[in-house]
Amino acid sequence: MAFLLEICAGSIKSALAAKEGDADRIELCDNMAVGGTTPSYGMIATCKKLIDIPVFPIIRPRGGDFVYSSEEFEVMKEDIRVCSELECEGVVFGILRKDGSVDMDRCSELLAIAKPMKITFHRAFDQCNDLQRGLEDIIRLGFDRILTSGGKMYAAEGIEILKDLVDQSRGRISIMPGSGITHKNLPDLINKTGAFEFHGTAKKQSPDNLNPEGLNPSYLQETDSGEVAKMKQITTREG
Repeated sequence: MAFLLEICAGSIKSALAAKEGDADRIELCDNMAVGGTTPSYGMIATCKKLIDIPVFPIIRPRGGDFVYSSEEFEVMKEDIRVCSELECEGVVFGILRKDGSVDMDRCSELLAIAKPMKITFHRAFDQCNDLQRGLEDIIRLGFDRILTSGGKMYAAEGIEILKDLVDQSRGRISIMPGSGITHKNLPDLINKTGAFEFHGTAKKQSPDNLNPEGLNPSYLQETDSGEVAKMKQITTREG
């Protein structure tokens, strides 16, 4: 089976580094310090212009939880339309109800707008009150994949749960492990989960000439093309 490597990029510089490292796909976002929010029109358009691998912008109007107001929901719909107009290959989103279940109605409405783009349900899944039920709901909605750490902080901590989710899915949807994946733990995740798509940031500390003391290090994380290349070599070798 061929394995696929998706890299989360929080800037054009990171997106180009992901491409240089031979990533298969880019999840494009802004504000990675809060887990990622929707990138700007200009960022998406420029990325599409410069990069010839699939680009999946995240559709998330703010950080925090995944229960959205009616106004935030309207923003999400408009952002998906922008991604469609810019010919993005896919988008990434997820909405929950206050009780932690998947918001079937709102997700269905966004899916209708997003098709025929490919669609990933992001790590809102890890905050579901019942992962097994959430998986079935997301499959029923028609998502293409779920990005998940198995409900844990890092994917390496959720290997057994990830395997259970892959087994439960029975090929009806792709379970894509993500969070804290590097070239060091990727072989273990490949061998023990049964997943075939994997998500990482491959980030490193980037020097800041105007802030040499690193007072805001969270804003200086950029994708390392070398780390991407190491991860890609593993997916190619294991595949």
